[in-house]
Amino acid sequence: MTDDGFAQRVSKVGALADPIRRALYHFVSRQPGAVSREQAAQGIEVPRHTAKFHLDKLVDEGLLTTEFRRLTGRSGPGAGRPAKLYRRTRREISVSLPHRRYDLASQVLADAVERALDGAPMADAVRDAADNAAAVVLEAWPPDDAPDLSRVAAVLTRLGYEASRDGDALTLGNCPFDRLSADHRELVCGMNRHFVESLDRRLGCDHLEVLDVQPGPGCCVRIAQS
Repeated sequence: MTDDGFAQRVSKVGALADPIRRALYHFVSRQPGAVSREQAAQGIEVPRHTAKFHLDKLVDEGLLTTEFRRLTGRSGPGAGRPAKLYRRTRREISVSLPHRRYDLASQVLADAVERALDGAPMADAVRDAADNAAAVVLEAWPPDDAPDLSRVAAVLTRLGYEASRDGDALTLGNCPFDRLSADHRELVCGMNRHFVESLDRRLGCDHLEVLDVQPGPGCCVRIAQS
C-alpha cells in the first residue's frame, strides 16, 4: 500500500471516530433504502443541522453516497424540491497493519476452484489463476519505465509485500497472505510464487528469478537476477 493510499484509508476509517458520525453511519446502513436528513436526525435524536453536517462529512469521505428524490411521490408544479437522500456506498474500506491482501488470495483460489471443476488439474488451475490475477493487477496499475527491479518493487509494494532492494535482489518483508499461509503453507506459498513469477514475466523481466526462502515473518520468496 502506498503512503497516500494508506493515509486515505485511515482518514475514511478515522471519520467514524466521532460518536455522532458513527451513529449516523450505522443508522443509514441499517435502513432498507436511502434516508433524508430529517429521518437520520430523528433516528439518532440529534438536531437536523447537526445531522446535515456529519452526513455530508461522511459523503466527503466516501462512506455514504447521495441521491435526490421527491419524497411526496408527486411530480410537476407544486410537487416541491427533490430531497437529498443518503445511503451507504458499496465501496469497501479496510486498514490492516501489516498490510494483508486476503481479497487477492480469495480471487485467485476461487478462480482456481472453478478451473478445477471444469477439469483442470488443481496445480495447473492455481498457476493459471495466479497468472490471470497478475494480468488484472497490471491492467489496473500500469508500470512505469523504471529499471526492472525497481519496476517490480513498485508493483509489489502497492500490493503490500514491502519490497526492498538488497543489491541485485529484492527482499519482500511482508506476506500479504499471512494467516492463510500459516494454515495452508504449501497451497498459498505455491500460489504466491506463481503470482510473483507471472508479475515478473508480464513486466518483461524474464531474467529475474523467484527463489524460495525459509519461512519467517516476511514473504516466502525472494527475487534475484538470474
